Amino acid sequence: MKRRPKRRRRPVKVIHLWNFPQAQKALPYLRSVVGSLRDHWLHVQGVTADMSRQANLPGRPDRHALIVQENTREEKEEAETQFTDALQELMKLDVYLLDPVRGLALIPFAQNEQLAWFVFDQFDPKGVSSWRFHEDALDIRRPLGEAQLEAPSSPTAA
Repeated sequence: MKRRPKRRRRPVKVIHLWNFPQAQKALPYLRSVVGSLRDHWLHVQGVTADMSRQANLPGRPDRHALIVQENTREEKEEAETQFTDALQELMKLDVYLLDPVRGLALIPFAQNEQLAWFVFDQFDPKGVSSWRFHEDALDIRRPLGEAQLEAPSSPTAA
């Protein structure tokens, strides 16, 4: 009889559950970080498009073209590093980026003893005007009036 290899268990991560007043208080900081993420993401996409255009130029690249390609590659690496740093800063708060272009992030909280998410929208004047259960489809948005906006009772493992 063959022995089954031991599976490594993924470590359990306990996420900080927010309440609505905490989320409201953090809005200026979240706007700053999510705005930076959006800017860095768009910069990476633009530089990637530039690199693609440079690679598709006809003929063999001359010295100037090689220098431009190298500078563009370095610029892309720097933009990717800045994006990663900002993303890690957001994740330290247990806030998760959903869509960098649309400026959407998810803030965890408990609703009826289930994991739920406040939906932070960079372009919404209120910042947080909807929420969703973890099990909901990503495009589902529930109005804040349906949520119990008090403090969480206990941490949830993810």
